[in-house]
Formats: sequence, structure tokens, C-alpha cells
Amino acid sequence: MKLFKLSREVKTGVLTLLTLAAFIWGYNFIIGRNVFKSQRIFYAHYENVAGLMTANTVTINGLQVGQVNKMYFHPKNQGQVVVEILMSSDVPVPINSLARIYSSDLLGTRGIMIIQGDSPILAVDGDTLISETQLSLKDELNDMVEPIMKKTGDLMSSFDTILASLNDVFNKDTRDNLISTVTSLKNTIQNLEHSTQTVDTLVNSQKTRLSHIVANVESISENLKNNNKNLTRIINNVALLSDSLAQVDISGTMNKVTNAVTGLNSIVQKIEKGEGSLGQLVNNEKVYNDLESASKGLNLLIEDIRINPNRYVHFSVFGRTATKKSAQEAVE
Repeated sequence: MKLFKLSREVKTGVLTLLTLAAFIWGYNFIIGRNVFKSQRIFYAHYENVAGLMTANTVTINGLQVGQVNKMYFHPKNQGQVVVEILMSSDVPVPINSLARIYSSDLLGTRGIMIIQGDSPILAVDGDTLISETQLSLKDELNDMVEPIMKKTGDLMSSFDTILASLNDVFNKDTRDNLISTVTSLKNTIQNLEHSTQTVDTLVNSQKTRLSHIVANVESISENLKNNNKNLTRIINNVALLSDSLAQVDISGTMNKVTNAVTGLNSIVQKIEKGEGSLGQLVNNEKVYNDLESASKGLNLLIEDIRINPNRYVHFSVFGRTATKKSAQEAVE
């Protein structure tokens, strides 16, 4: 039996078809498309796709369930971008689910995250999901850094203004004054240190004396404390004395003293004028001399009586007569 033979052209065509099919299947396998399984297509409209590209992944709860199939501008709504989401998984997607563009890694690769809603109605092939765009890490950092950079710029401007003001304030004269002030302050501190050392030396040298003084003060304080009752009694007596003095007729007493002094002045004036016996005695020299002579004679008489008592009193036990001496001789 003769085998069926194919021509070289047929073999070449079949091999080409098989190779092309394998290439298409391999490409779809690499990009996550299953050509042997039915797939659903959902749509989402975005103002800005923010770097999303065709064949980027579509995930639900972190698990890849599809990919971005196509992207094109909306034919009716100008400025909007239509993203065609190809889902190969049979995971149910509620009609109110959210298709959010997000950054899938730190390098900024974008993808779509399906956040399932709670509606009992499921989305079917061709439905449009709610769209949302999440800022990339770079954009978030830019949003965070931009206010900081603005504040930093404002702060630098403030620093420039402050430095300019400081340059105006701290001119040469001000700097010289500050240097002089610092020098004076240094000298003052040195003087204070010297004074402190002097005080310390004085205190150390007089420590014993200060201790005695403090002990004496404590003793005085203790005595005052112990004699508190006596002091209180003295103060009460002084208060009573002051009350008694307040009740005395001081005015009348002073009037009497004034009258007595006036009378005494009158007597003195009369004595000075030589009026009366006392005045004559004070002012008349003859009277003074007579009185002095009489006083001298009286003294001689008394002395003579003492020396020669027999001259004035005559008695004798043995009958002898005593020798008579004059008072003048006895004095001599």
C-alpha cells in the first residue's frame, strides 16, 4: 500500500501555520491572555491614565485576574480616555465595583486594582466600571515635598531678611561696643570672683568669731524667750505708767514751776541790786569784811577756850594755878 505523500509546499505551509499559532499562543500566554478560555471585557473612563500602559496587570485583592487590553480617547467625551479591561477570570464583579489605577511597585509601574462593591447585581461583559486614579508614589512624594519646599523657600527669604537686618544693626560701631561690653563684663566677672575669694577668706578666718556671735545671739534669743512673761509684765507696767502720767495735771504743775522760777528770778535780781540783807551781804564789801573779821575773832576765842580753859573756868583739885597762854601764842 502506497503511503499518502504530501508535497513540499504543503508541508511548509502546515509548519508555518503551526509556528504562527504557537507564537500567538505564547504571546498571549506571556501577557496573561488565555486564548482557550472565554474572557470578559469591562470599560473604565479616566481623565488621566497616569502612565498606564497596554498589557499592565489587573488585580483583585492582589491576585492578577486580567490585563489592560486597549486604551483610546472617548469618541464623544473629549479629554476622557477609555481603558478596555480584559478579564480572563470568572471572579464575580459587582456592578458598583471600582477600577482604580495605582502604582504596583516602587518603580512607578501602573496597574488597575478592582475593588469589589457590595451590589447584588453583577457586571457583565461590556459594562463600564467606576473609575478612580490613585496618585503614584512619586506624585504623593511631590505633593508632600512641594509644601515643604515652599515653606523652606519662605523660610530662606525670612533668613535673608533677618541677616540683612542683622548686618544693618551690627555695624562697626555696634561691634566695637559689643567687644567693649564683653571686655567690661569679663572684668566685672573677674572682680566678682576676687570679691568672692575675699569673702570666703574672711568667712574662713572669722568662722570661730562668727560661731561665737551666733551662739551669743541664740543665747540672747533663748533669754528673751525664757523672760517673755517678765517682758510682758514690764510692758504692761510701762503702759500703766503712761496711763498714770496721762492722768497727771502736767499743765498745772508746769504753771507752778514757771511761777517759782519767776519768783526766784525776782529774788536774784534784788540780790544783784543790793536790796535786803542778803543783797547787802553779797554786794557790800564792808559787811563782808566785818563778817570775816568777826568770824576770825570768834575762831580765836574758841581756840583760846580750848587751850586755856582755866582762864574761863576756875577750879583746881590740887590748888595749882595753870600757866596762862594767849590764844595768839597757842596759834603760833
